[in-house]
Amino acid sequence: MRTVLLGAPGSGKGTQGVVLSKKYGIPQISTGDLLRAAVTAGSELGKKAKTAMDAGALVSDDIVIGLIRERISQQDAAEGYILDGFPRNIPQAEALDSMLSDLNQPLQGVVLLDVAFEELLQRLTGRRTCKDCGAIYNVHLSPSKVEDHCDACNGDLFQRADDNEETIGNRLNVYQEQTAPLVDYYTKQNKLHSIAGVGVVNNITAAVSAVFDTI
Repeated sequence: MRTVLLGAPGSGKGTQGVVLSKKYGIPQISTGDLLRAAVTAGSELGKKAKTAMDAGALVSDDIVIGLIRERISQQDAAEGYILDGFPRNIPQAEALDSMLSDLNQPLQGVVLLDVAFEELLQRLTGRRTCKDCGAIYNVHLSPSKVEDHCDACNGDLFQRADDNEETIGNRLNVYQEQTAPLVDYYTKQNKLHSIAGVGVVNNITAAVSAVFDTI
C-alpha cells in the first residue's frame, strides 16, 4: 500500500508510522531521515542537499522528490510505504503525484490524524525530556511520578527551547496555512481518510489499520 500520513505537529504521525511500518512490513519514509542519510552517504542528491543546507537555504522540492523516488525503488518498499512529513503543501503534493504517475504507482490512500488545535498545543507545550536517558513525559497527559524528575533514572526533566507556546503556536499556524489545504486536495481525489488522533494509541492504530486494510 502506498500511503501518506498527514497531521499537524503533535498529532502522533511519527508514533503511528513506526507501529504501522512494523505491522505491515513496509518502510516509514521520513524526508528528514532521507536527507540526513543522503548527506552522510555523499550521493549526488545528498551533495546538492548539503550545499543548500550549508547555505541556510531550504532543500528544493526536486531534490526531495528525487530522494523519495530512489527510496521507494528499494526492495523493502516493493509492497508499499508510509510517507511521513511529505508532502507539506500543494506544490509538493502535485510534484509527488507527477513522479508517482511516471512510475505508474499512484498513492492508494492518505490518512489524516485529526487533532484539535488546543489539544496539540497542550501535547507540545507540556512535553518534558529527561536530560540523562531521553525519556519523554507530558505534564498534562503523562506526568512523571516525582515532579521534574524521571521515573526511570531520576534525571532532571527539562523543556526544550522550541517547546514554548509561542514557537509551537507558530509551527501550528504554518501547518494550518500550508499543509491543511492538502485535506481538500486529497479529498477531491477520493483518497483521504480522516481518523481522530486522540485517545489510546492502540485504538488509533486499530482505526488506521482498518483504513489500510481497505486500500
